[in-house]
Amino acid sequence: MNKVLLAKPRGFCAGVEMAIKALSFMVRIFEPPIYCYHEIVHNSYIVDRFRSLGVVFVDDISDVPSGAPVMLSAHGSAPQVVDEARARAGIVVNAVCPLVTKVHHEMKTKAAQGYTIIYIGHAGHEEAEATMAEAPDKVVLVEDERGIDQLKKTDGKVALLTQTTLSRDDWEGVIEKAKRKFPDLWVPIRRDLCYATTNRQAAVQAIAGRSDTVVVIGSANSSNAIALEKVARSSGCSNVVRIDSANELPDNLSGTVGVTAGASAPEHIVEEVVKALKPRYGVEEVSVIEEDEYFPPPPELRELLKATANEIALATAHPLKDGYSTNNGKNGAYLDDRAISAMTALLDADKADVLSSGRQAKRRVP
Repeated sequence: MNKVLLAKPRGFCAGVEMAIKALSFMVRIFEPPIYCYHEIVHNSYIVDRFRSLGVVFVDDISDVPSGAPVMLSAHGSAPQVVDEARARAGIVVNAVCPLVTKVHHEMKTKAAQGYTIIYIGHAGHEEAEATMAEAPDKVVLVEDERGIDQLKKTDGKVALLTQTTLSRDDWEGVIEKAKRKFPDLWVPIRRDLCYATTNRQAAVQAIAGRSDTVVVIGSANSSNAIALEKVARSSGCSNVVRIDSANELPDNLSGTVGVTAGASAPEHIVEEVVKALKPRYGVEEVSVIEEDEYFPPPPELRELLKATANEIALATAHPLKDGYSTNNGKNGAYLDDRAISAMTALLDADKADVLSSGRQAKRRVP
């Protein structure tokens, strides 16, 4: 093949970075098994790596043993799941993406205000199910424009919310049709599609028309990876393939190949794919925007990180920083988690370390 067009931005978003680091830190802190409600993110490499570290993924919170540490996934959890987890688990860390939390809040608020809520999303997707569980008697799931046609007109108040990881083709036509049917439709001032979804779709749109093939790196259950496939096709590339790893690359690619990655796909897989493609005339990175978003660790984890900062700093070869103010008012040290990438935290999570005090780093739930 001749050339690779590499979309930017691609791969991990701030929410995925936060969630992977958070679960990696839990692996450092607690003895296995550690439980996670649903896959932490939708990527087979990440999930398999965590399984090898003693993380057990469950789809029913009742499968978590009493007193065990549990993390709730980045896609969000239904209120009853959060309540049950807190009732049975020793430690609960909710790694929900803050942008998903925003939609949960909108769902609760609009339901309390008497709105009927149209929710654009994919049936069965964890984010959609968790969000709609905030107001199950007030929400109607719509997957496409035909769903709007099936809704009855009403004189009552109607609001529209969306799953954060949809493609533009999934929501643009639906929103416009909904506005025509419900002229007083309430929609958020800032659309619910997350910045990472929008940016990655804009980047793949920029390379699709110039590519003979677009390769999307991401797992089959990744909504944002599937959305990138749709956008690549609608933006002028008829040959679009989605893969999990370089081993799945078709062997008949030629011409110019565009490469992008869903928000939960690691960058090292992107590098492996580009290397396997062996472009004769090199790689051109096509950038549409620079991202610098950062989400701090979940609040439930921050106290644990204060207590275990030395352990994690040693394990990841990142020094502590001065300036954290402890409860007694003295300046202490804190772990600069922003300086540690998610993949560094994950790949180093199983490294044995010896503390200066001689204690083992991992500890059981108190």
